[in-house]
Amino acid sequence: MTSATRRGERESTAVSSRMALLLAFASGVAVANVYYSQPLLNDLGAQLHMSTADLGWVTTATQGGYLLGLVMVVPLGDRFDRRRIVIVQLVIAALALFGTAVASSAWFFLACSALVGAASTVVQVITAFAAAVSGPGRRGRTVGVVTSGVVIGILLARTVSGFIADLWGWPSVFGVAGVLMLGVAVWLARTLPRDITDKVNLPYHRAVGSVVELTLRNRVFRVRSLIGGLMFASFGAAWGAMALPLAGAPWHLSAMHIGLFGIVGAAGALGASGAGRWADGGRAESVTGVTLILFLGSWLAIAQAPNSLVLLAIGLVVLDFAGEAIHVINQHLIVESDPAKATGLIGGYMVYYSIGTGAGAIAATVAYAEGGWTMASLVGAVFVVAALAVWAGERMCTRLSCGGRSVVQR
Repeated sequence: MTSATRRGERESTAVSSRMALLLAFASGVAVANVYYSQPLLNDLGAQLHMSTADLGWVTTATQGGYLLGLVMVVPLGDRFDRRRIVIVQLVIAALALFGTAVASSAWFFLACSALVGAASTVVQVITAFAAAVSGPGRRGRTVGVVTSGVVIGILLARTVSGFIADLWGWPSVFGVAGVLMLGVAVWLARTLPRDITDKVNLPYHRAVGSVVELTLRNRVFRVRSLIGGLMFASFGAAWGAMALPLAGAPWHLSAMHIGLFGIVGAAGALGASGAGRWADGGRAESVTGVTLILFLGSWLAIAQAPNSLVLLAIGLVVLDFAGEAIHVINQHLIVESDPAKATGLIGGYMVYYSIGTGAGAIAATVAYAEGGWTMASLVGAVFVVAALAVWAGERMCTRLSCGGRSVVQR
């Protein structure tokens, strides 16, 4: 097939506005699978006979699976037909969700949760597919629409989960999600354009190990991914363990009411939409420092969860605002370091996200079991202090020109 013919096919199969909305919906419901369990920890612990300290493994198992998917599955999209990969991942996600719905033991639930996480990396494959198939004149708009679906899915997952659990019980959350995944898989199988993009010949083992190479060779990637990983560890500590004090005395909130805090967090995250403009204006480093301080300050309010729901809500707004701003700036700077490798850079960065979120959740639940919410909040704050130390150390190193100011260290 000639390049002209291939280009013509690409234009004829370009993602339309309607298809972009469908892909945004598919991405949103897929990424939501990773967060459904967070408001349900109290119910899961009671029915699956898991101790308070063990409940952190619910988030950690899902994030561990997500990490595995990022490393092992997502790189396949550059080598094989993304359309088929998307459909297969959606079907696997559905089967894994059905498994969690019928789980009667903790180990089976955690195993299915890990598989759900791995299959949910379909989000990255969908985004890459949308960008590759769209024409240059529509690529940015299409990716923007798909990314908006991802953000909405993350923000509303906890609220939807809590609402369904209160109506029909926690297994119904995963059962409904499984049916939704199957429906989306059938829909996309009938409507998704063919993937006629060129494929790379990079050996699979090289693609899988790319995050290690990026960490060793790209200084911006290394520093920003470490900041992001520590920030998401603090984020995971908050959202991965918050259901425990809210379900206990004195509040005794239901899963639905706990899930409503997801809407509160959404307000903060959406407020950080201007972070990209701040980075474009050359203020990325200073804004990072300010937002990390805000992130740390949010824990003073979040720590009051057993005493004040208002302070908790305020803390979550600030935490989500600061976290989303840092997330946007991190990605901006990482891609700017080597635009030609944007997909690999973002995929590698998300590996740090997954590790951080899972580690934060398990650390916070163990701390909660040992010393209550005060101890869990201290753990969350320590992760932010570590991120601040990385940021300050990099700023000092840059001013002293240690190791040079080159973006990529060779």
